[in-house]
Amino acid sequence: MSALFAYPRQAEFGRTLPKNKIYEHSGASTRLKDLFVAQVEQIVWRYKLAPETTNLSAKPGVPEIQVFQIQLKTPELNHDVLRCVDSAVQFPIIFELTHGLGAEAKARVVAAYKRPSDVDGAGWVSSIYFESGWMSAPTVREPFPLALDLNSLYEHLLRRLIPLTARSQESLRDLVARAEQVLAKSREVERTEARLAKEKQFNRKVEINSTLRQLRAELEQMGR
Repeated sequence: MSALFAYPRQAEFGRTLPKNKIYEHSGASTRLKDLFVAQVEQIVWRYKLAPETTNLSAKPGVPEIQVFQIQLKTPELNHDVLRCVDSAVQFPIIFELTHGLGAEAKARVVAAYKRPSDVDGAGWVSSIYFESGWMSAPTVREPFPLALDLNSLYEHLLRRLIPLTARSQESLRDLVARAEQVLAKSREVERTEARLAKEKQFNRKVEINSTLRQLRAELEQMGR
């Protein structure tokens, strides 16, 4: 299934976002500005999914959903660039990344779970970023999802990106938290595998291998 959706025509916004405006609103560092220059060709605010453009009611955590299209100069985009944009816009964002032209054009969808902070009522917090694979562009878009409100629409869009099967009655917030734990555990497994490959002493290799088996078992359990 594609993560690209046919958004309502009335939700089209089509406004180009100047990079300097994003810098101003997010307080971007010199490093971040350099990443924008090296990796980003253009940012277009493609769709504004709001009650008046979708006929879906707003919810406290999801008053609107924005869809930004980012034309890339390179096949890769540092997630710090997306986090910079997210920090400048106080609404959940779905990013559609595009790269290449003509027959070589491709697209992917990336988003973090973005919600109001439990501590600061005026602030927002974001999860890690989830992304689809690259798809040939133009790709046939999926029909716009059926949803009861903007919150359930947002859940549908995000769940399409999260690489875990939701458990019975598992909320989106809990699913995201588990996905973050899986990522952290995966990195721990990778570090332990690297240690094992470098270790020369037999006794230490046995110890590390035992730790690695335990970590892999924990990772498998988290992913279920």
